[in-house]
Amino acid sequence: MSDMPHDRDTAQPPPSTYLVGGAVRDRLLGLPVTERDWVVVGSTPEEMRARGFRPVGKDFPVFLHPQTNEEYALARTERKTAPGYHGFAFHTAPDVSLEDDLRRRDLTVNAMAEAADGTLIDPYGGQADLDQRLLRHVSPSFAEDPVRILRVARFAARLTPLGFRVADETLTLMRNMVEAGEVDALVPERVWQELVRALAGPAPRTFIETLRACGALARLIPELDRLWGVPQVAKYHPEIDTGDHVMRVLDQATRLSPEPSIRFAALLHDLGKGTTPTDLLPSHHGHEARSEKLVLEVCARFKAPNEFRDLARLVAREHGNIHRALELRPATVLKLLEGTDAFRRPERFAAALVACTADARGRLGHEEDAYPQAEYLQRALQSAREVEVQPLLERGLKGKALAEALRRERVGAIAKLKG
Repeated sequence: MSDMPHDRDTAQPPPSTYLVGGAVRDRLLGLPVTERDWVVVGSTPEEMRARGFRPVGKDFPVFLHPQTNEEYALARTERKTAPGYHGFAFHTAPDVSLEDDLRRRDLTVNAMAEAADGTLIDPYGGQADLDQRLLRHVSPSFAEDPVRILRVARFAARLTPLGFRVADETLTLMRNMVEAGEVDALVPERVWQELVRALAGPAPRTFIETLRACGALARLIPELDRLWGVPQVAKYHPEIDTGDHVMRVLDQATRLSPEPSIRFAALLHDLGKGTTPTDLLPSHHGHEARSEKLVLEVCARFKAPNEFRDLARLVAREHGNIHRALELRPATVLKLLEGTDAFRRPERFAAALVACTADARGRLGHEEDAYPQAEYLQRALQSAREVEVQPLLERGLKGKALAEALRRERVGAIAKLKG
């Protein structure tokens, strides 16, 4: 299996070297193999360095091949020493077996290896679980690392199109981990990393639903988790449940755009409905302002990049006005364009329109509806931007008078769109 060069001057891995993890899994599934990781059994750090490998591991010996830059890790075991995912002690030695190393991995489908001659080493039933489309933990030590909850949710989201699901016993174990408080040890940056990777994948809904099923969503994004069970007016939302609606919106955003920032905005756009006073339900008057506030809190917690924060904030605050665009007076349309900074940030405004299209279609029975508001607002923006300033300057206008004249001209240009 190894395609390492065999020139005398080229570094050679020790003979007991195995391809492991995702590369083996994806090859068996017929998926593209984008990166390869290797495990070396029966070697030492000194021997690896002598062969020209560059050490990079801080906690345990990992080396980069001098030509391919692929990672070669010495076979290791690990032992839980403290709460959270930093509390581990690692042990590497020449007598650590391949089976020992594979046992510490998260899922059986990730605990397979392949020898240089192509022989599959599968001590924990990974191939059978691939055939049954199951994501199942290798051993009870799975419960020692809370990051694995995020990883399982992301793998589920990635492999949902192939029919995979989380094994019942693994979901139970994940639920027990949440109840034991392990998830509370996750740092926000790692949660964000996994969330964005899931949002970029083929089925981000599955990531959210898996976290919710084990109770982790309530700990990580309680603002989102509490939307389930919150009713909406059936006339506008035949699906009624707000959590159901948000998952449908995420599905539509996934159909419409590959951009994680748009999918993120779709996911969080209705957070304010979770704080609507019960005596007002199923109406949600003013939920946009509450949604914007909660979006900012979520983004601050996870240190979300400005691109994600600003788009999600805009969609949360303005999606109601965007939905009503065809009913608005031209002056109000211009005010909407100015308030969303559409003149300076047209790409972000276009992204917001995609998220709003997903919102409109994320309702039971409305999945294929047209959304003329998006085209109208794009045309309104274009017409307003085409208004020339030079004639106004030639009339001697400046300062406040110039700004007011420009605004009148832009309102007039928008008004012509409706004939």
